[in-house]
Amino acid sequence: MVDLVLSMMTLNLNQTEVTEFVLEGFSEHPGLRLFLTGCFLSLYMMALMGNILIIALVTSSTGLHNPMYFFLCNLATMDVICTSSVIPKALVGLVSEENTISFKGCMSQLFFLACSASSELLLLTVMAYDRYVAICFPLHYSSRMSPQLCGALAMVVWFIGLVNACVHTGLMTRLSFCGPKVITHFFCEIPPLLLLSCSPTYVNSILTLMADAFFVGINFMLTLLSYGCIIASILRMHSAEGKRKAFSTCSSHLIVVSVYYSSMFCAYISPASSYSPERSKVTSVLYSILSPTLNPLIYTLRNKDVKLALGRILASFSR
Repeated sequence: MVDLVLSMMTLNLNQTEVTEFVLEGFSEHPGLRLFLTGCFLSLYMMALMGNILIIALVTSSTGLHNPMYFFLCNLATMDVICTSSVIPKALVGLVSEENTISFKGCMSQLFFLACSASSELLLLTVMAYDRYVAICFPLHYSSRMSPQLCGALAMVVWFIGLVNACVHTGLMTRLSFCGPKVITHFFCEIPPLLLLSCSPTYVNSILTLMADAFFVGINFMLTLLSYGCIIASILRMHSAEGKRKAFSTCSSHLIVVSVYYSSMFCAYISPASSYSPERSKVTSVLYSILSPTLNPLIYTLRNKDVKLALGRILASFSR
């Protein structure tokens, strides 16, 4: 009986001792450290500057004060939060021998990543609906996508993302971690954290699957529905020029959706028991680094209005 009590006390002591985690990162590939450091730093700077530029252009150019660019500004903000919550710590791990992160730091990283990722999935669905209204109901676009509705949609997107982040982070803080403490990832993510827990993770796993089904599955179906209606509307057009213009208005968003959902399906549509560290790292690079870097390039290089606004700002600075 005494031995049992002592063992329980030792277990509780061990659980309270885990105050920090070790991010494995890419330590299993030491020869790639310099290359990955250069790539990550370059992509992070490009993502940061590109998205901040998008925010500055939309807020300062009256010609971009419409629903599509309003949602694009929100998307750029989410991309800044996503990359800034992940990449700086990953860069620290690449240039140091051991990359430790405190428990509070890990939960903070998890919160901001979950908030930005889930909000972005919702926002991409809203942006698909915006393109559906613009192409299928062009004469009623300004009345249907009023500033009040756009503001309300953005608030709902951010609110749901915050609630999702609060739920998952709150449930994670209730788990016990008694060792090992090495996270097989380059940032704090739900699946590898659940594998480290020495307490039951049934509720966490169920809610994670439910969140994946809603944020990835249902939103993907709604986006497909919007684009199905868009394609049907474009095919009914008689003018080739009209078809080209209609497709050009949604092509940028379609590319962004394709890249983001591809990485999300690979990263999250699988149970925690089948978690693969190597696969997760690769797919996480796609949605946390590559996608936020490509988004500003896609929207600026393929968008005449953004390029004109950028040209006017550059011309004002050159005077």
